[in-house]
Amino acid sequence: MVSIKSVSKVTTGKTPSKKVEEYFGGDIPFISPSELGEEPYVLKAKQTLTVNGAAQIKLVPKNSVLVCCIGSLGKLAIADRELGTNQQINSVTFDETKVFPKFGYYALGRLKPILVSMAPATTVAIVSKSKFEVLEIPLPPLNEQKRIAAILDKADSVRRKRQQAIDLADDFLRSVFLDMFGDPVSNPKGFPIGTIRDFVETANYGSSGKASETEGEYPMLRMGNITYEGGWDFTNLKYIDLSEKDKPKYLTQKGDLLFNRTNSKELVGKTAVFEEEKPMAIAGYLIRVRTNNLGNNYYLSGYLNSAHGKKTLVGMCKSIVGMANINAQELQNIKILIPPIELQNEFENIVKATKQKLKSFNKSNELLNDNFNSLIQKAFAGEL
Repeated sequence: MVSIKSVSKVTTGKTPSKKVEEYFGGDIPFISPSELGEEPYVLKAKQTLTVNGAAQIKLVPKNSVLVCCIGSLGKLAIADRELGTNQQINSVTFDETKVFPKFGYYALGRLKPILVSMAPATTVAIVSKSKFEVLEIPLPPLNEQKRIAAILDKADSVRRKRQQAIDLADDFLRSVFLDMFGDPVSNPKGFPIGTIRDFVETANYGSSGKASETEGEYPMLRMGNITYEGGWDFTNLKYIDLSEKDKPKYLTQKGDLLFNRTNSKELVGKTAVFEEEKPMAIAGYLIRVRTNNLGNNYYLSGYLNSAHGKKTLVGMCKSIVGMANINAQELQNIKILIPPIELQNEFENIVKATKQKLKSFNKSNELLNDNFNSLIQKAFAGEL
């Protein structure tokens, strides 16, 4: 085992001043955590830099492994060209005489649980560069690294193809939303315009109580458990006990909308409808929304996860020391179309029917993920 810094150069990203327009809009990709994790290589950058913008930061070379160390800890991808990143990302540029980059990518991917455990429990998840670069990874001979990477590439390709089929369902539901309710800007169906407040019966913050890794009556949902696409990731749950007095305030039940009020600017506002039968507790960075008889949480989630909804959230959030916040009042002030409740309920039925059909895909995908994780364990234990 060797420390990351002993076999690489670690670079923490930086954002050029957004007050200078000429820094942005060029040909140099500028990567944030939202472009990590979906594929081994970074997704197409939502932002780009000009040559002048790039001169304000340190670019990292092709084949660097980008690891998110603020917010969505452990998300990673490989740079497919020279590029820049924001301050949430530590880029690992391996000495390729010692580490094959694709092997390094898989080795760093195994550090996610360690990163999550290192981050403060009551604040925004952050692992500093100094703590990150002393973490250790295995270092077998280069030929062995390449053999392991080739085996893992084949297994990873199979599970990603299955995931792509699941992702198509998300695209389908976004198309259904637009077809049923129309473009929120032009409002071709002529729905009344109001605010999310018109739909809300209650909007409550979660608990600031300290959760445990293993002990507690209720699993506690935190910002990382809601995915960017509006789904759920129940890995890395923590647990908490609640008094009888606190249970009504901090437990979420089936049908509640959960909104991530604090995160990085790109990820703040992640939204999903809770669909589990058993209640779970919610942490302080989440808002629990319950609707009145005018609203349906599946409609609210559909809007907040739409392209227009995401753009609205990014445009309104307040940045605080690299993080962003949208409070409960600001959430309720967001303008939204007010279609008939019958149409909202019809959209809910379509969402549920689609997700029901996906269950067999999800089970198969879980099995593929389990097999892949088992393969990784064997690879790094020298058992392949």
